[in-house]
Amino acid sequence: MKNVLIIYPHWHPVNLAGVHRPRLIGNFLPEHGWHPIILTVKQEFFEEKPDYDFEKTFRDHYEVYRVDAFKVGKIRLVGDIGLRAFFQLYKEAKRIIKSKKVDFIWIPIPSFYTALLGRLLYRKTKTPYGIDYIDPWVRNIMNQNNWRAKMSQYVAKILEPYAIKRASLITGVSTPYYEPVLKRNFKQNPVHAGMPYGFDPNDHEVVLKDLELPWGSQPDCKPWIYAGAFLPNSHLFLQSFFESIAELKTEGQWDESIRLYFVGTGSYPAKRITAYAKDYGLDNIVIEHRERFSFLHILNFLSNAHRVMLFGSTEKHYTASKTFQCLLSKRPLFSMLHAESSAVEVIRNAGADCFLLPYKDSDTRSHLVNQLKPLIINFQKDLDWDVDLKSLDAYTSKQSAKVLVEGMDKVLKQNE
Repeated sequence: MKNVLIIYPHWHPVNLAGVHRPRLIGNFLPEHGWHPIILTVKQEFFEEKPDYDFEKTFRDHYEVYRVDAFKVGKIRLVGDIGLRAFFQLYKEAKRIIKSKKVDFIWIPIPSFYTALLGRLLYRKTKTPYGIDYIDPWVRNIMNQNNWRAKMSQYVAKILEPYAIKRASLITGVSTPYYEPVLKRNFKQNPVHAGMPYGFDPNDHEVVLKDLELPWGSQPDCKPWIYAGAFLPNSHLFLQSFFESIAELKTEGQWDESIRLYFVGTGSYPAKRITAYAKDYGLDNIVIEHRERFSFLHILNFLSNAHRVMLFGSTEKHYTASKTFQCLLSKRPLFSMLHAESSAVEVIRNAGADCFLLPYKDSDTRSHLVNQLKPLIINFQKDLDWDVDLKSLDAYTSKQSAKVLVEGMDKVLKQNE
């Protein structure tokens, strides 16, 4: 087998969204002839709450090396673990490359600063490397006014060109995530490919016993659940949704036993979901748990809910990787996404678009409300929900791993 060194500073027992990228693809790499060597950071340097159930979703073929990192300290000046462990990761990566035959280095970002390791290691070892865009590094921050965000983008515009200049492969969760990178930095494009997170079907077979559901204290309610981070560009969708429900309540077309649960939404800096709920008089039916939950807890929450909700982004390149979790829950799905998001095609191919509202850039909030109200009325009714899960086969992480391997193999062939 060929060896790929995957550098990602977080690993289990942390269940951050970014960890799923190397995990999901790494789970299937040996089936395509590549052995994954993981370079990460020791658990004691993670700030995040551990999720020990998460390890159940990792295959046993990983070869894992962990390094130290600088501690955050009482005054949190540098929190990014990619920065705190940068020199340790660099030193250990050189050692691994020297002691083993590493054919390729693959670095998913963020943490964005680890992208610099690819260039530095290439300079020392000539090992080809690829950068994988889970999120854009240089991005639009018009909705963020804090100085950290502005400083981060200033630095990003300086560091990104240096980090990727010698990259042999650029990948991303979708092509639009990295296309601007190619246009900004390359006269002749390197090998590149878009592949979604996908999913590992085995994740959804794990049933947790004695699970405490978020609505356990309200056993007679009908829980509708949104699980995952609340996105910076989801606010219009949420406002339109809440406004529609408020009007339906006034018109007597809302089931008062329904409760809206938003779980694992994170510590986002913008206006809170519960504040929007209060604006529309819905604070008695909207419950938000911002803290992160175990990944397997989330999958089990979705499967036990009355209905599942998916609010994407007004940005067309947003892929909504949680789409697969929602569909595999086998619960009726309500979704709002940009019409050009790749997730829209996934939902339609599965025949789960009965309650899909595709957003266009010209849509106003009042227009969205007019579209939403009939959807929500019907979404409350008893439903015979039967989706085509076979249509998701093309989106499994096994397929994404295949795309990555094809890219790495093409680079190696070019270098012969």
